[in-house]
This record gives sequence, C-alpha cells and structure tokens, in this order.
Amino acid sequence: MLKILPDAWRYSGTKSNSNSASFVASWVKTITSEETSMKKVLHIVGSPRGAQSRTLRIATALIEKIKKTHGEIALDTLDLFAEKLPEMNITRVKGKYMLMSGQELSGDAVSAWEEIKTHIARFLAADTIIISTPMWNFGVPYKLKHYIDIVWQPGFMFKYTENGPVGLAGGRKVYVVSTRGGDYSAGTPAEAYDQIIPYLKTVLGWAGITDLNFISGQPMDANSEEGREAKIKEAIGAAEKLV
Repeated sequence: MLKILPDAWRYSGTKSNSNSASFVASWVKTITSEETSMKKVLHIVGSPRGAQSRTLRIATALIEKIKKTHGEIALDTLDLFAEKLPEMNITRVKGKYMLMSGQELSGDAVSAWEEIKTHIARFLAADTIIISTPMWNFGVPYKLKHYIDIVWQPGFMFKYTENGPVGLAGGRKVYVVSTRGGDYSAGTPAEAYDQIIPYLKTVLGWAGITDLNFISGQPMDANSEEGREAKIKEAIGAAEKLV
C-alpha cells in the first residue's frame, strides 16, 4: 500500500485558481516525499465481482508486469464498491462553485470537502493509474462515474484561464482495462456504442493526462468458456506489451 502521512492529505484552500498548479505540485511532493524513488501505482477497481471479475484478472496481470519491469512499486488499491465515496450534496457543490470563481472554501464547505480532498490527494500521489472497469450499459459503472465527479475539481485537476481550460494532472500514465460482453472493437457494427473509451479519453484529457493506454477484453458473454479464456489471455498479452 502507498504510505501517506494523514496530515499531508489536508488542504487549507487556495486564494486563486491561477496559482493552483504550483500549489498542487508542492502538495503532492509533500505527500510522496517518503517514496520518491519508488513507482507509485493507483489501481482503481470498478467491478464489484472481486475474484470473479475478469477485468480484475487482466489488471492484476498488468500490475505483475509493471512490478517485473520496474522492480518494487508502491501499490494503492481503491475498490470503488468497498469504499464509501462522499456524496456531491448541496454543500459540496457550493464549495465547487467557490473554487470555480476563484474563492477560498468557506463555511460548511471547508469540512464537507475534507473527504473530496483526500481522494484528490490519493489520485495525484500516483504516477501510474490503472482503471479496471467492466462495461455496463455501454459505459462505465456508476461508482466510477461517482468517483470521477468527486476527484475532477477545479484548481486541482484543471483550471480555467483566459485561453480556456488547462489540465493540472499531466505527466501521469494511465491504463484503462475493460471487459465487454459483446465485441465493440474498432471497425465492428457495435463500435459506436462503446462509451467507455471516448468518455475516459475526454475526462482524462481535460485533466491534462494524455499518456493513455486502453486494453479491452471482448467479447466475453457472447462467447464460449473456451473463447472467453482465449480473449482474456489475449487482453493480458496486449496489456503486458504496453508496459
């Protein structure tokens, strides 16, 4: 697990979104100071199926390949279905609008945002992020969308400037491992129904993250047991080549 001192997760606010980039950089440097030489990997698990998850199986093989390639790593696993994610209630939404307008968090928003800042810190502490997610109704599971809505905050993941929005989380490598019941690969009739890749490309790109690697295991359900196993192994092979 990633070792992070509890006090380092705290954030007291920033007076202006214009200097948020330098603030976030110094904040994350403080958080990760104990493990500067070790690759820090955050694995965001978007499936509730545990050991039965085919997506998790591919992601686990990817993590093992990263270990073999880079040596010891600091692995932080965030299981979205086991974690109690904070709700974006009216108080937290008010805090978001404070930051969007360049104000400091104030009033009830200060304490309400503590959990949000914890998750932002956890994400920014990693230099490699693995998102393992099944396809649900053509897109990502609601828990992953919930997590993104918590973490993607102005002044932390992006900022607004006179020339438009600027991402603040660049320089990180992201692997997106997904499994799908059918075949939504490029060139197939179902390609247009795939909402995972375009959505995550957009949201990660908005944060300035451009080193994106997508690994898709498909088709799973529209296949025999033997065929599914072959597709899982094929996806594992593709993932390992990207390390």
